[in-house]
Amino acid sequence: MLRHVIAPSRRFTKASHDVVRHPRLSSDAKILLLYVQGLPEETPCKPLSELAQKLGIKGRAYQKAKEQLVAHGYIHEWRTQGGRGRWITEQLVANNPLTSEQAEHLRGAPPAALPPSAQFPTVGEPTARRVGGYEPVEDHSDKTTPHPPSEAGPTTEPDPEPTAGPADSLQLARAERVLLSLRHTRRELHLGIREARALAVEAVKWLERGLSESDLRQALLAERPEGGVRSAVGFLRYRLIQKLPEAPVLPSPPQLPSAAALVVCSSPGEEHVFRPLGDETECAPCRQSAAYATFYGTPAPDPDHIPWRERFAKINGTSAALPAEG
Repeated sequence: MLRHVIAPSRRFTKASHDVVRHPRLSSDAKILLLYVQGLPEETPCKPLSELAQKLGIKGRAYQKAKEQLVAHGYIHEWRTQGGRGRWITEQLVANNPLTSEQAEHLRGAPPAALPPSAQFPTVGEPTARRVGGYEPVEDHSDKTTPHPPSEAGPTTEPDPEPTAGPADSLQLARAERVLLSLRHTRRELHLGIREARALAVEAVKWLERGLSESDLRQALLAERPEGGVRSAVGFLRYRLIQKLPEAPVLPSPPQLPSAAALVVCSSPGEEHVFRPLGDETECAPCRQSAAYATFYGTPAPDPDHIPWRERFAKINGTSAALPAEG
């Protein structure tokens, strides 16, 4: 295990208020971090799990404390394979949160090349800061100010898991996947599974309004607050509600013209009705019969009783006689 701490001047552990008052670290995580921070310089390197056992932190309690410290940048791990195929796990514990780039810079050469005491600053005499661009947070808690810093609000239980029917389960799973993926881009937006499921109810409204998963992710990651994010759940819930886009306006369906009412045909003969297309008073068959009578001078024959040979003869102007047999 590799350690990086800001060494105290005498035999005591100087704990940062950022660790002691951290609202998202459990008591086991804080005790484990302060214990490792106060180890003497001559302490041999041991796995973090062995040190946690000395404090009585075992099993699931240790795993939960370690996950919290990893999520907030206090612990970094690397797994490498040695020359004989054995896997080696390197651990770096810092008393201030480090990004992955800062931890890699501090890691330097592998442990096989340099001993930990020569490779990393440990508890003892103060050493020069080796992390590029890293500055510890200055503690002003002892100063009197007209407006004291606000304390983090009490942690509350996460909202109950939303219930949805089969049709909404797919949308909720998509929204939950987007929320859990935010940790890979910004560590401060790390969410637990129950927290992501509770926020998925608000996030699914974005997907229902036509936005893709990529659009939702970009909207949640854009415009990072100047003071950082103190509560990932509160920040994401506020952004999901306040930045919700307007629902798309669907075009109204075209209005089809209504059909005309049935009218009684005014031609002589048996009374019948038809649906006019304009202002005509006679149906189409009656107008065709009247036109035939006007042109030929005789009433129009019933087309159902005219043999097909005579129909073609009238059309072609030829005789309808049958061809002579040979």
